[in-house]
Amino acid sequence: MAETKIATFNINGIRARLPRLLDWLKTSAPDIVCLQELKAEDDQVPRLEIEALGYHVETHGQKGFNGVALLSKTPMEDVRRGLPGMEDDPQARYIEATSAGLRVASIYAPNGNPVNSEKFAYKLRWLDALIAHAADLLAQEIPAVLAGDYNIIPEEEDCHEPDAWRDDALFQPQARARFRQLRWQGWVDPIRQRHPDGDQFTFWDYKGGAWTKDYGIRIDHLLLSPPAADRLDRAEVDRMERGREKASDHAPVWITLKD
Repeated sequence: MAETKIATFNINGIRARLPRLLDWLKTSAPDIVCLQELKAEDDQVPRLEIEALGYHVETHGQKGFNGVALLSKTPMEDVRRGLPGMEDDPQARYIEATSAGLRVASIYAPNGNPVNSEKFAYKLRWLDALIAHAADLLAQEIPAVLAGDYNIIPEEEDCHEPDAWRDDALFQPQARARFRQLRWQGWVDPIRQRHPDGDQFTFWDYKGGAWTKDYGIRIDHLLLSPPAADRLDRAEVDRMERGREKASDHAPVWITLKD
């Protein structure tokens, strides 16, 4: 049976990690890729190298920070740059398009640290706008995928040591509650559908030997609308990509949907 493979990958600098990205695209061969943290303006993205592998490229870039992109082996239509409800936001954190019969978004939600600052308030505002837009997408009853770095650790099992994250914005009750709101709307977490127990970490800090000690957290998520979830086959983390030389501190996460 034919299937569509969709992946999300916080690349942590698309120019610095280009060899890693190209190698992974060749070996993993996803049909649609949601990239985050490009750290590059649109005209700085190495499009030619990516297009040479058969991908169409749409970006929403920003100099030195943030930046999101969509790569697809089929043309993309109705491209939206910026999160509805956050039109005045100068940070490039959201891009959405239709490809291969799917509405797909690449998301780079705010980190929010430190908690007692405007950065955390901004994180919550941004997530509220995402929740509102997600409800609009669900109302369309279309196959949709909201993929990216949510900067939220949903549950205690999603981090190596919950007590170590109690004071971090990624693990605050307000942020975790907003992830649950998305789930309660009807969005499905495919990793937990296929791997209900145990860790499925997607991020390991560069500091403190986190990778070698497996001190990881799960903050990269794909959420599926019911028409997409009905087609779910596999859901996995390309964990070993994190252990490669000059790797991103995130691992790719991917799903396959039956056509």
